[in-house]
Amino acid sequence: MKRAEVFFTAGAERDLQDLYDFVAAHDSVAQTEHLLDRLEALVADLATSPDRGAHPRELSALGIQNYRQVFFKPYRVIYRPTGANVIITLVADGRRDMGTLLARRLLNG
Repeated sequence: MKRAEVFFTAGAERDLQDLYDFVAAHDSVAQTEHLLDRLEALVADLATSPDRGAHPRELSALGIQNYRQVFFKPYRVIYRPTGANVIITLVADGRRDMGTLLARRLLNG
């Protein structure tokens, strides 16, 4: 099987930076690095298994089935497999209002 290329939208890149800044301000550098390493590994796995994630329930309820998600709890990585590519759209703490976050991100990029 051919490896997909994984890309981050500008919004998803901001999500990672914001997440890093927040965790670094409230926890140790080691914990922050561990979190980012785990998220990076999760995203890297999507290159070989882009269809492995479940459909986000907030989007499925609207009939949108072209996005998927994977977890490193409580964090959710929302992405869209597009054949040769995987587009990471959102990286967020799943305890947030995901419906609003997804609507904003999908409508505004």
